[in-house]
Amino acid sequence: MSTTLRTYSEILVRYVRPQWRRAASLSALLLGSIGLQLYNPQVLRRFIDTAAAGGEVRALARAALLFMGVALANQLVSVTATYLSENLAWATTNALREDLALHCLQLDMPFHKSHTPGEMIERIDGDVTALASFFSQFVIHLLGSALLLSGILVLMWRVDWRVGVAMTLYAAISLGVMLAMRTMVVPYWAASRHAAAEFTGFLVERLSGIEDIRANGAVPYVLRRFFELMRERLHRDRRATLVSTLMWFAFLTLIAAGMGLSFVLSAHLYRAGLISLGTAYIIFHYTQMMARPFNMLSRQMEVLQKAGAGVERIVRILRLQPVVSDGGAGSLGSGPLGVEFREVSFAYDGEEKVLDRLSFRLAPGRVLGLLGRTGSGKTTVARLLSRLYDPDAGQVLVDGVDIRTVPLAELRRRIGVVTQDVQLFQASVRDNLTFFDPQISDARILQVLDEVGLSAWYRSLPDGLDTELGPDGGGLSAGEAQLLAFARVFLRDPGLVILDEASSRLDSATEQRVERAIDRLLRSRTAVVVAHRLTTVQRADEIMIVEAGGICEWGERQALAADPGSRFSGLLRTGLEEALA
Repeated sequence: MSTTLRTYSEILVRYVRPQWRRAASLSALLLGSIGLQLYNPQVLRRFIDTAAAGGEVRALARAALLFMGVALANQLVSVTATYLSENLAWATTNALREDLALHCLQLDMPFHKSHTPGEMIERIDGDVTALASFFSQFVIHLLGSALLLSGILVLMWRVDWRVGVAMTLYAAISLGVMLAMRTMVVPYWAASRHAAAEFTGFLVERLSGIEDIRANGAVPYVLRRFFELMRERLHRDRRATLVSTLMWFAFLTLIAAGMGLSFVLSAHLYRAGLISLGTAYIIFHYTQMMARPFNMLSRQMEVLQKAGAGVERIVRILRLQPVVSDGGAGSLGSGPLGVEFREVSFAYDGEEKVLDRLSFRLAPGRVLGLLGRTGSGKTTVARLLSRLYDPDAGQVLVDGVDIRTVPLAELRRRIGVVTQDVQLFQASVRDNLTFFDPQISDARILQVLDEVGLSAWYRSLPDGLDTELGPDGGGLSAGEAQLLAFARVFLRDPGLVILDEASSRLDSATEQRVERAIDRLLRSRTAVVVAHRLTTVQRADEIMIVEAGGICEWGERQALAADPGSRFSGLLRTGLEEALA
């Protein structure tokens, strides 16, 4: 997708409009700076002509003081404009980062499966940072440069019509050359940003797996791939920089041609007695000043080119819409929630069906033990219930309501999920338990910690609930992390709990603590328990065994256990762990 001028303007207006006061102040300062820059050469001409005519020292002193005062005022205006420009850049880019991060969090799981965390960091931070100058300076400096150039040409025409004609033609030719070259760098900088995203993604992924990499002796491979990606990034950056340098060389050539033209015109008119020495000087000075708008226009073209590489990817992401859309006006009742699957079929990314016309019903308050081999579809059932995905066909109902009609916030408040991989944050214990919700009281948190059996652990914390956890829950045992995950669910008090092999990686002693917490968690709640261990399904009221996307056995746990011909009875005899591996 090519980024159009309309796309640029939409992005610019959307994020600069809330900062219009800063933008207006910045515009006023830049206009003031343009006026001061145009006025000061006139003071200098007066000084030169007065000196050449043998004028009074007092008049020369006044002109000199005025020149220095205007120059100082221009510097103060420039410093203030720079300060406002940086504030505007940060305010706008932070707003874009926030929107982009929120949008990415709302996109579906297939999107996140196909994009690495490092790549998303580069999109949200790297590409947005490249837009800082675009937001804060592009339009203002572009218009300012155009006004400065127009002012210079008007004054040139006032000096002499021949000077005006020559400099207007020179300016038109120079601008034409620059505009012709403006899109040259875009594909090179786009390739450079893509290489940066690939490198960041590689680095994040490898650092997150550092333990396995070192344990398996894969450090040499990682370093080799590291240097390959760095070399590719170097080549792409070098090509982009080279093309940008060629543009800069063209700019300098144009400026040198303009200076030569001003010398020839000034000398000719001065010898002919048509202009004074001071006027000859300001022709040179104004021609020299034309380098500033040309330079600014050139830089803004470079800003536009670099921004284009980032804007294209940012807009592409922002235009993606989640397949799992927020629900309508449906609502879920209080207390335990019933579950029903009606002819549900599902496949990941168009691959072979994981579920094929699956139908079952679980009454409120009942516990379903969900068994099956790896890839049989049991985890997919849990993902569909929490609407991480929507079924390709059929309906998933909770409390008799199609969950696609229930707002996602309410659905996920009423359905609690605990998996074997617990995600903890580098934040306080309080924030890890409440997901940064300040409305949950400390008293309620302490009550829940006691319910899940973490009271002794809590008393050992140096700063109580304010104790900071390390990255990824560093310092916690697997059992403690799992119990914290249960505490999160307790705090939400859901009507349906999904346990996706929540205790499959624990040792026997730790598992006993977790099992006690599970008993409390499932009390007076409906539950779907994806399990590998015998102890986990012992609390189930019903057992469902799935295979190849369908149900191969389903019934009351005690009845199936007592039936020697049932599949479940055979699993109990052989051991769940071995039979379902």
